[in-house]
Amino acid sequence: MNSPIQRRKDDHLDLCATDDVAFKGTTTLLECVQLMHQSLPDLDVDQIDTGVTLLGKSLRLPVVIAAMTGGTERAAEVNRDLASIAEARGLGFGLGSQRAMQRQPNTAWTYQVREWAPSTLILGNVGVVQARELDSKAIAEMVREIGADALCVHLNPAQEIVQPGGDRDFRGGLDTFKRLVAELPVPVVGKETGCGISLQTALKLKSAGVRTVDTSGAGGTSWVGVETLRAEGDQARLGNLLWDWGIPTAVSVHSCVKVGLETIATGGIQSGVDVVRALVLGATAAGIARPMLQAHVRGGKEEAERFVDQIEREIRAVMLLTGASNIADLRKLPRLIFEPLKAWLDNLG
Repeated sequence: MNSPIQRRKDDHLDLCATDDVAFKGTTTLLECVQLMHQSLPDLDVDQIDTGVTLLGKSLRLPVVIAAMTGGTERAAEVNRDLASIAEARGLGFGLGSQRAMQRQPNTAWTYQVREWAPSTLILGNVGVVQARELDSKAIAEMVREIGADALCVHLNPAQEIVQPGGDRDFRGGLDTFKRLVAELPVPVVGKETGCGISLQTALKLKSAGVRTVDTSGAGGTSWVGVETLRAEGDQARLGNLLWDWGIPTAVSVHSCVKVGLETIATGGIQSGVDVVRALVLGATAAGIARPMLQAHVRGGKEEAERFVDQIEREIRAVMLLTGASNIADLRKLPRLIFEPLKAWLDNLG
């Protein structure tokens, strides 16, 4: 019989397979980043170099299949299929929270994807509150057991404050990051879960020694919304009030890049155009989660592969139409920033 954590994981998969958990009014603001069309690109679209280096590993495409799931048989199938796609297409791959694995070690196999992704950049995942309560050796063992190249330590106070039975004490987070950066054998990534990373939080993470962040900004999946749909009474009322809480992805990317952090742009990335806009803002790569899961739900591994192929076609098309032969060229492109993103960036200085 499934534990409460496992039931919650399956609930999350069910809800995220729909559009019911999207932000209601807030967008990523990536649509405010406009690129200049170049009619004489002098490029062969098939020769465009889409490769990047992230956390010291080479990706053929600047895309990470972002953290989603683990802990159940159903989650294991999703992880296995998507990790094998990441291996074949040269993407990064992020695992969902390993809290289920920590509580129930017999679920570790649902996170173990190295067999299907031997050379892929694999990101482990643990909540900062759980990490605070665990010694570094225990966390290092969790990383080793799944063969992760780096560990995402996720920050999700908005989700937890709405989640029935969620965490309420978030003290000691910065000290936890400092300890893990100093004591773990792999890089530590500061990761949000749908509400974005502010300039102030980015500076705190950098002061703790973190060098890479995953923005998970507002405008995509609302994890407050996910928990609201699972809640009742006063918790549901709070969740509905905070459903659109957060910092738009484009603003979060700008803030993290501004302080010098290697940045994975996640949160509402739907297309190759979104990926390119995030890269133009300075992100190293972009992460895609719910659209990948939805493709898998529609047609299994084959449909998810088709979705990745479409993302690549879109990235190459936009790079061609802007005259960018590689990702370094993208970062030099002239860009126009329109409202309301311009107002956000002006107010941030």
